[in-house]
Amino acid sequence: MKLSKRVQQLSPSPTLAITATAKALKQQGQDVIGLGAGEPDFNTPEHILQAAKEAMDQGHTKYTASGGIPELKEAIIQKLKRDNQLEYQSNQITVAVGAKHALYNLFQAILDPGDEVIIPAPYWVSYIEQVKLAGGVPVIVNGKEENSFKITPEQLKEAISDRTKAVLINSPSNPTGMLYDKEELKALGQIAVDHDLFIVSDEIYEHLIYDEGIQHVSIASLGPEFYKRTIIINGVSKTYSMTGWRIGFAAGAPEIIKAMTDLASHSTSNPTSIAQYAAIAALNGSHEPVEEMKKAFKERRDYVVKRLNAIPGFKCLKPAGAFYAFVNIREALDQSGKYQTPDEWAKALLEKELVAVVPGSGFGSNDHIRISYATSMEQLERALDRIERFVKSN
Repeated sequence: MKLSKRVQQLSPSPTLAITATAKALKQQGQDVIGLGAGEPDFNTPEHILQAAKEAMDQGHTKYTASGGIPELKEAIIQKLKRDNQLEYQSNQITVAVGAKHALYNLFQAILDPGDEVIIPAPYWVSYIEQVKLAGGVPVIVNGKEENSFKITPEQLKEAISDRTKAVLINSPSNPTGMLYDKEELKALGQIAVDHDLFIVSDEIYEHLIYDEGIQHVSIASLGPEFYKRTIIINGVSKTYSMTGWRIGFAAGAPEIIKAMTDLASHSTSNPTSIAQYAAIAALNGSHEPVEEMKKAFKERRDYVVKRLNAIPGFKCLKPAGAFYAFVNIREALDQSGKYQTPDEWAKALLEKELVAVVPGSGFGSNDHIRISYATSMEQLERALDRIERFVKSN
C-alpha cells in the first residue's frame, strides 16, 4: 500500500513525541504541568454559550451555505469596519471551520505547483505544511531576535523571485508574540505592491495585546493597493476562548473568496451551524469578558518573562501580544553540555521535572522553546520553579 506523495512530504510535528509522553505520564497519575497550550484556559463567555443553546432550541441545526450564514457574514463585516476601519461586502467574506481551515483553502485557491510563499521565521508550524500541500514552496526569511523577530523590507526584497506568489504576515505572532507597527507594515506592503504579490495577513491574535499605546494595525487598512491584494485571516478562537467551536473567516477579493467557498463546498460542506450563531454573539456582544481575560494574560506575561530572564542561560523578549513566551535557551544548552537541541532539552525537562514545553524546531529555531502562559498563575509558578531547578541541576 502506497500513500500519496502529497502526504509523504509532510514533516511530522516535533511536539508529537513530547505530547505523547506527557499524556502517558498523566495517565500514570504523574503531576504533569503543560505549557504548550495554544488556547485560552478560560471557558467561552456565558452570553456566547447562551446563543448556542438558543440556536439549537430554534432548530438551527441543519446545513448552511458553504461560506457561512448571512447573519454571521454581516457580523464579520461590522467587526472589520469597527475594529479595522475596513469596508467589505458579503461576497468578500467566507466563513471556515477555523482560521486554519481558511488558510488551507486560501493556499489551495491561489497556489500552483512551484509557486513560492515567503514566510517569516519564527513561524506557526502549519504555514509550512499547508503551502506544501497546495504544491507551493515555502521560502523562509529569518526575523532576527534583535529586531524582535521581525523581518525587514531588505530581507523581503532579497527573498523575492520570479516564482513568488505571496508573502505571509502574522501579527501579533505565534510563537513570538511580536507585533509589526504601522510604518513597518507599510514598508513591507509596498514591496508586495511593487512585485504584484498577494499579502496573507493572519490577524487571529489582534485583540490580545497588552501594553498601553500599542495597537494592532491591519495591513489592508493602509491604502487601496494594499487592500485589494490582502487576504485577511481571522476567527473567534483566541479572542473569545472558542478554540473548539471552529469558526474562522477570510476577507478579500471576491474572486478569491468565491474560490475558497467553492472548495469548501466539496470538503466540509459548511461550518457548524450552531457554532456560527455563537460566533455572531461573540462578535456583536460585550467585550468585557475579553478585557478580563487580557488583564489576566498581562499579569501572567509580566510574571513569566521576569522569571524566565532570571534563569541562568535564558533570554526572553517581552511579547507584545498573543499568549506565548519564546525563550532563547542556547546559552543554557551550551553551558549544560548534555543537550544539543531544544528538542532534547524539552524531552529531558518533561521526563525529570514533568513540565511540557514546545521546542522551537517546529517554529524554525534551534535555539528556543515556546511557553504558553494560557494557564493559571499557580501552575505557572510551579512550572517555573521546576524549570529553574532543572536548569541549575544541569
